[in-house]
Amino acid sequence: MTTLPFLVLFLLLLLLRPATSEIKSLTITSDSRPMILFERFGFTRTGHANISVSSVSVISSVASSDSSRLGFFLLSEESLIQVLFELQQNPSFCVLDSKYVNLLFTFRHLSPPPRSSFTHSYPITSPNEYSLFFANCAPESTVSMDVRTELYNLDDRGSVKDYLSAGLTQLPTLYSFFSILYFIFFGFWVSFCFKNKMSVHRIHALMGLLVIMKTLNLLCAAEDKHYVKVTGTPHGWDVLFYIFQFIRVVLLFTVIILIGTGWSFLKPFLQDREKKVLMIVIPLQVLANVASIVIGETGPFIKDWVTWNQLFLLVDIICCCAILFPTVWSIRSLRETSKTDGKAARNLSKLTLFRQFYIVVIGFLYFTRIVVFALRTIAAYKYQWVSNAAEEIASLAFYAVIFYMFRPMEKNEYFALDEEEEQAAEIALREEEFEL
Repeated sequence: MTTLPFLVLFLLLLLLRPATSEIKSLTITSDSRPMILFERFGFTRTGHANISVSSVSVISSVASSDSSRLGFFLLSEESLIQVLFELQQNPSFCVLDSKYVNLLFTFRHLSPPPRSSFTHSYPITSPNEYSLFFANCAPESTVSMDVRTELYNLDDRGSVKDYLSAGLTQLPTLYSFFSILYFIFFGFWVSFCFKNKMSVHRIHALMGLLVIMKTLNLLCAAEDKHYVKVTGTPHGWDVLFYIFQFIRVVLLFTVIILIGTGWSFLKPFLQDREKKVLMIVIPLQVLANVASIVIGETGPFIKDWVTWNQLFLLVDIICCCAILFPTVWSIRSLRETSKTDGKAARNLSKLTLFRQFYIVVIGFLYFTRIVVFALRTIAAYKYQWVSNAAEEIASLAFYAVIFYMFRPMEKNEYFALDEEEEQAAEIALREEEFEL
């Protein structure tokens, strides 16, 4: 066995979040991969791993395969480095022989054909975050089997199962709390719009709809994680979660683009290039959500899982870049207009607003894509929920800032300017180029 499969699996471990739906049934068909990663899970001192395999079939093109060369094991992230070192020293080394892995069972334990099955529950003696692997060290052989995995922790009394990873068991409460905050946020937004209904534009209605979708998305996420925590399956809440997540993400990118263009509150229409950005971003977000569903509902055991992750990251980067263009165009357009229309103070106010909006969007995208990923990578497995909390806090702060910046207000309040302020604005415009 070479080190290449393990290097690929190391990449998988970086991409893979700790598992949440811990009762999984799957089918492996004619798979020749030397290593298959199933799940990653944070165990406490009361953790258990129930593994069941059936309908096992091994086909070798060279000779009768040694059943002890195929099996399941648990591996911690710390031990992965040691195993990689062993493989560097001896490329033909079989990982099942490593002293750094927790070997669960090999195919030698299977019942005789035709059932060829095995079921066992393994208590976790050393609390840690482990990855569940299958290894195939038999040369030129393919494996077919049905696998059922059930990973969980017991409460202190040893009677109630918790199917969420040790670092994610707080997620139902976390998402419920933020769904309530967004519902209150929506109430304030509706109240403010009614008080200033003469200044309400279509973009403000879309912003309100975005908050409702975010609220419903978080509510479904809370229910999804609650049922997974208690029963090991989401009971259909994952379907509602993906539906509202799709609507919410498309709405978020659409609202950012439309605000960046000044649609409805500065101009009643979109230019052709702005329409093209929307026509690019929305289909890409559809593709990104399909990739997100595949990633969330399958796992690293499927052969194209890394490809789906790469596709999701690529599409997300393209969309994050694309939504910035309308704001840049608006800033440049206002800069050119300010030289000719004689409304220096008004243009300076708009330029300042759009420049602040640009910075806020950049900050939001950087934090939720880079900082949150870094937190998820470096945080101890018992504190994985911290990255989710940080992401939700950043999102709520982003919504609050953007909604405040573009709240409906009377134009006279914005631009009740005297002659001295107009002259000061003209000087500021001449001195400040508003370069990004």
